[in-house]
Amino acid sequence: MASIKHLFHINAPKEKVYNALTSIDGLSNWWTVQTSGEISLNGALEFRFGELGYNKMKIIALKPGELVKWECIDGPRDWIGTKISFQLDEKDGKTRVRFEHAGWKEENDFFGACSFSWGRYMESLRQLCQAGKGEAFGSEGYRR
Repeated sequence: MASIKHLFHINAPKEKVYNALTSIDGLSNWWTVQTSGEISLNGALEFRFGELGYNKMKIIALKPGELVKWECIDGPRDWIGTKISFQLDEKDGKTRVRFEHAGWKEENDFFGACSFSWGRYMESLRQLCQAGKGEAFGSEGYRR
């Protein structure tokens, strides 16, 4: 099984980053403006990307300031059953983010495109937490 991984730092407190990962407002401002659902353990979140499709995630772990983990329960065939995690800790006064999208059955072109997109959205998360404005899909600043 293949995994997409990103390790990066955000010059903001862990609580701010955690909130961007665990609130509809936060998720809507760095990933896609079409975000809905219930943020609670075993709750479901839906992320729509206009005519390009959607992903539905079940929240399988929440540790305030430390961990957010989802399992894809609907969406693109290659995503179903994969797990997405954000592990947070502090390093040198910044929040270190360990992102992983694990459980891919193969490293095909879609895997490569998603890896590229995740990198872009991780930068959007950083910009939201540091400067107050991300580049979520469907937002004014979003470029395809």
